Amino acid sequence: MAAPRPHSTDSGPFPESVIGHPKYQESKRIAIYLSTPDEIQTEEIMKDIFKQGKECFIPRYDPLGTHMDMLKISSAEDISSFTLTSWNILQPSDDDSTREEALAGGGLDLIFMPGLGFDKKGNRLGRGKGYYDIYLERCMKHPSGKPYTIALAFKEQICESVPAAEHDIQIDEVLYEDS
Repeated sequence: MAAPRPHSTDSGPFPESVIGHPKYQESKRIAIYLSTPDEIQTEEIMKDIFKQGKECFIPRYDPLGTHMDMLKISSAEDISSFTLTSWNILQPSDDDSTREEALAGGGLDLIFMPGLGFDKKGNRLGRGKGYYDIYLERCMKHPSGKPYTIALAFKEQICESVPAAEHDIQIDEVLYEDS
């Protein structure tokens, strides 16, 4: 497989460019992060997931470990019941056991990924705990296999090179906002 190439979403406003992406259009089960103020905002993309009748999954991190699950939400309004973590990230509470975990069901077709920096080789600099890398390893063992991964970035986050360890899993594509 050729190295992924970051490319600008200069064909229109950022959420619309993401929503028009062929991988997004063909995906039925999508995981997306709940954005913090310093990240590409994902609310409009999430609303479109529901509008198009796709299934939406969001991360729930274990703040004391490295485990992360992708839990199904039924609407964008579900988020109002979530708790804020020490990292200022909204997520379902630990005692919320009614939600489907993506890998307990049909797996995922697409994961939108956050990050601090990205390079042209598909390397992603996260926040250092390896949540997404460990989750992607779990995906690879699922019958549906590894989902397509798209990082959402500001153009300032595109670097010549970011540090990568042997266990880091490269992302398939970086979409960045063109200012």
